[in-house]
Amino acid sequence: MKKQRYLFIFIFGMLFIPQHNYAQVDFNAVPDDDLGNVSDEFQELFYEALKQKAIENYDKAITSLQKAIEIDDSESILYFELGKNYNILKNFGEAEDALKEAVSKEPENEWYLDELYETYSQQKDFDKAIKTIKQLVKHHPDYKEDLAALYVRTKKYKDALKVLDELDEELGVSDIRDRLRNQIYNVTGRKKEQIRNLEDRVDENPDAEKNYLALIFRYSENGDKKKAFETAVKLVEINPESQLVHLALYKFYLDDEDSEKAIESMKVVLNSRIIKPEAKIKVLADFVNFVDKNPQYETDLVEITTLVSENATDGKTFVEIAQYYLAKGDKSKAIKYYLKAEALETENFGILRNILLLHIDLEQYAEAQQKSEENLEKHPSQPVLYLINGVALNRLDRPQEAVENLEAGLDYIIEDNKMEADFYKQLAKAYTSLNNLTKAKTFSDKAKRLELPN
Repeated sequence: MKKQRYLFIFIFGMLFIPQHNYAQVDFNAVPDDDLGNVSDEFQELFYEALKQKAIENYDKAITSLQKAIEIDDSESILYFELGKNYNILKNFGEAEDALKEAVSKEPENEWYLDELYETYSQQKDFDKAIKTIKQLVKHHPDYKEDLAALYVRTKKYKDALKVLDELDEELGVSDIRDRLRNQIYNVTGRKKEQIRNLEDRVDENPDAEKNYLALIFRYSENGDKKKAFETAVKLVEINPESQLVHLALYKFYLDDEDSEKAIESMKVVLNSRIIKPEAKIKVLADFVNFVDKNPQYETDLVEITTLVSENATDGKTFVEIAQYYLAKGDKSKAIKYYLKAEALETENFGILRNILLLHIDLEQYAEAQQKSEENLEKHPSQPVLYLINGVALNRLDRPQEAVENLEAGLDYIIEDNKMEADFYKQLAKAYTSLNNLTKAKTFSDKAKRLELPN
């Protein structure tokens, strides 16, 4: 819990109420401009401290507060403000002393306790932080989550789980507490206890999809495939519209060689609008691998890739489809999907390189030359762009330009004999076209030497 939630109330009470004990706020009272029955000097020092703190002169604020304490050390607010200024300056020892004094004067003041808790947290003094936060819990149960986290930091896992159980009982489960709970289970190896907790949740709330999904994951993680599958099937029976469950089901069906149901589940995932793209890409990759081994289902893959490509919002999906067609030898379709991927990931050099190489393979030399030249401005130190540009220029019967670009690109090759040999071959081809046979032979010989086995 953050003390900011009290900030407005605190400032209002501190600056305007006439009583010494600002925790007793009467919002119907007429604001007064002093601190009560104190001397003018005390009041001036106090307001001077607030002013200096507001303009970030924390040392001066501390000096004013210390002078005010010399006049009257009974006011707990002085020690509280002193502690806050010390905390800002990261003088945690002095902050702790001042705040403990404030707490001793008002043991139940939650603002004081919260600031002291902050001091201990900054120092990573978790034992003292736990002691302080236990007092805060009396005022605000929200602090219990902090308490559970501190128990984890101090390896008091049993205490942490007890607090988490209490919070779940009072407030219902939450993702934040579940992450903390799973951290404890993972550290302690209490897998059975973790699963039992999830089983209880399913029994208590049989309509909650989230509980089933968590239980499926944990069963799978523990190698209990049978129970994981049974839980997934049960979820489908209870909630036939569930889409997330098919992230698990398709795997079970693939393992059981139930191809029809596996494809059905994969289609649900890939058509889903609630499943994240990263998960879809993994399923699409599995679909591609499945069809590679079972080509009779290629029609299903073509159908789903068409639907996926219409709704895809990330380049990775298109790359996955492109790689499938590339593996099948369909370079025309592969480049089509790589171009779609490039439109979504304009800075992905890997996608650009694959497009350029496919342009060459498909004998689309004008496109390869233009695209490589445009991208040399963005990637002037990438030798492969010079090489592709040189290949395209040679094929377009523009050897002089090919020579200029290829020789410029040689400077960027770093310990890559294969690429360097390719450069020399293209230079030999360009000089042959220019009828400079001496240079053509020189570069041809260089390429051959690089290709000789060591």
